[in-house]
Amino acid sequence: MMEQSLNFIVAIIQEDIQNQVYSEGIATRFPPEPNGYLHIGHAKSICLNFGLALRYKGSVNLRFDDTNPERENSSYIDAIKKDISWLGFEWENEYYTSDYFETLYDLAVRLIKMGLAYVDDSKSEEIAEQKGTPLVPGVPNMYRRRSPDENLLLFEAMRNGQFRDGEKVLRAKIDLAAANMHMRDPIMYRIKYASHHRTGKKWCIYPLYDFAHGQSDAIERISHSTCTLEFVEHRQLYNWFITKLELFPSKQIEFARLNIKYMVMSKRKLQRLVELGLVDGWDDPRLPTIAGLRRRGYTPKAIRDFCERIGVAKRDTITDSNLLEFCIRDDLNRSAQRRIAVLKPLKVIITNLDEAAIESIDLENFPGEETADSRKVLFTKELWIEEDDFMEFPTKNYFRLFLGGMVRLKGAYIILCEHIVKDLHGKIIELHCKYFPETKSGNEQEKFKVKSTIHWLSVAHADAAEIRLYDRLFRVEDPNQLGDDFINYFNKDSVEIIQGAYVEKDLSTKDYMGIPFQFIRLGYFIKDKDSSADQLIFNRTVGLKAGWKKT
Repeated sequence: MMEQSLNFIVAIIQEDIQNQVYSEGIATRFPPEPNGYLHIGHAKSICLNFGLALRYKGSVNLRFDDTNPERENSSYIDAIKKDISWLGFEWENEYYTSDYFETLYDLAVRLIKMGLAYVDDSKSEEIAEQKGTPLVPGVPNMYRRRSPDENLLLFEAMRNGQFRDGEKVLRAKIDLAAANMHMRDPIMYRIKYASHHRTGKKWCIYPLYDFAHGQSDAIERISHSTCTLEFVEHRQLYNWFITKLELFPSKQIEFARLNIKYMVMSKRKLQRLVELGLVDGWDDPRLPTIAGLRRRGYTPKAIRDFCERIGVAKRDTITDSNLLEFCIRDDLNRSAQRRIAVLKPLKVIITNLDEAAIESIDLENFPGEETADSRKVLFTKELWIEEDDFMEFPTKNYFRLFLGGMVRLKGAYIILCEHIVKDLHGKIIELHCKYFPETKSGNEQEKFKVKSTIHWLSVAHADAAEIRLYDRLFRVEDPNQLGDDFINYFNKDSVEIIQGAYVEKDLSTKDYMGIPFQFIRLGYFIKDKDSSADQLIFNRTVGLKAGWKKT
């Protein structure tokens, strides 16, 4: 629970509790529109709403805001529910705004009878012009003078499908000179002939968000309705509808949305990346969608920790992406088992070891834990090491392997490089090394002094794998500020696919789907959903080196 950062929201709720405003208790809701996948900005809202309910022993409703049938489908609903459950939360009730279509229609009729709503035949461009500007009052049109009886007949005709798509709208009758543009007779209903994922073709008129949102909150008796800062100007309208209709007094509270460097936090922009084929679907590991983060190897604990650390504020800021990486690194450092992978293999021949020799080397799965279990890694005559762990002409302060130099093989022995083999193009393809049997890890040998330890695998007991290394999705720090031009700053080098890497054999023989690993010295990795026994694929979640430091 975000104790310090939630002070301004908690203060509001505490005051309401003290004044007994909501005698039924605290109730919140999470209201996603089922037109795309949730991203980490939604995770912040989820943690906030469920955290408040937990703190005050209240409830949380999951309500799908399904008022735009052209953009919604059930696959998004399933994905959203999966993401919330995966984050570790359970909702009290599952509702849909479409559950209230009949009730919302009746509420609109009530406003018409009160003379507070009217049917307008104007085109959308005309309505926008008639509303004026922030400095110029709006101008009423002839339709605003229609009687309640005429409006009732027209609204019913709209429902019955007697008009063309977009031919008429229902508007609230408030104040065309209001300083708040949202109060200048906002549209409540529009005609849209589209099949709805739940109601089919029963309805051809659909409520707009500003009308459906607050009334749905009131119907569910939501005490505190949190939303992001772009809805501050909508709050006056939210309260106007509830007051005029004498509904349950749900309270809207706004907080700053989440922005993270080098990421976009817009479902519309994320969808564009998907539609253009720049990413591998909504769950591409480069995307900030919850599905993408899960596929990349992020854990629910790390995401909840991140949301707690950033807190909830009243002013928009941009968060350093290094903080998100810090949170997953902090979690996986304690929870991820260790394994060895060699990404760019270079063969090592142990010249003084028999061809048939095989020795089991014990390596810890969780180093540093007294009760940590271990696994067996086989040491043989032919080994793989990383290309980067050998340098033919070593520079100053280079302490890994070179001709005439020694290193320790992780958990095994010290080796000495005595000879190198090159191909016809001068590329080093093989190292001939001598090992010292008396230097096995755990045995103190004062006459051998090495300054570096490298990882390795047995050639005969390693499996080939594809490794995917991910970088920032955009080349600019804040692509959200670029409008539709954000796509021009897409980082085409945001993924590096390495073929021909090798990993420990048990990573192919056992079902480790969804289990994170630390590939020692390389970072944290997870098996990709497209991985199979015939083709192992691992995604790098994050590197080992921290880019963000605790204060």
